Amino acid sequence: MLYIFSGLPGAGKSTLSTALARELRAVHLRVDVVEQTMRDAGIRVEGPEGYMVCYGLASHNLRLGLDVIADTVNPIPMTRQAWREVAESLQLPYVEIEVICSDKEEHKRRVTTRIIDIPGLVPPTWEQVVNRDYEAWDRKPIIIDTSHRSIAESMQMLREQLIESRKGYRND
Repeated sequence: MLYIFSGLPGAGKSTLSTALARELRAVHLRVDVVEQTMRDAGIRVEGPEGYMVCYGLASHNLRLGLDVIADTVNPIPMTRQAWREVAESLQLPYVEIEVICSDKEEHKRRVTTRIIDIPGLVPPTWEQVVNRDYEAWDRKPIIIDTSHRSIAESMQMLREQLIESRKGYRND
């Protein structure tokens, strides 16, 4: 199964996707890690390069029979469709999960105070997060609002929504 996470930086998607990967013992593909590794190797990252690598790695691991968790901002319909196509090309189920932080002040606090766990990664500023192109969904993903919730509470909400979504896998 492919778990497609999306959301603005600081919303909590890496925290939740990492926790889910640990729980499921799934492959965790975090585009920030891929892109920073590319930069460290001297490769200029200016467009979809990191996403393209993640799509390929996801496909490979899904073919091995492993669950894959994709952790990307996934801001536009094109990237969302590309993730769907990874699963659909293998005739595998997928679920789309959007992580949000609806409390603007809490979101800003997270963005401006977070500790980056990827050596060399320069995180976006609050202004860059607010001004980022992030388009409305053309489908209804699972939405997890992490504002005013602990990680445990957000994970419980995610588990409940995943159980509900499995009643009719989301590749329709």
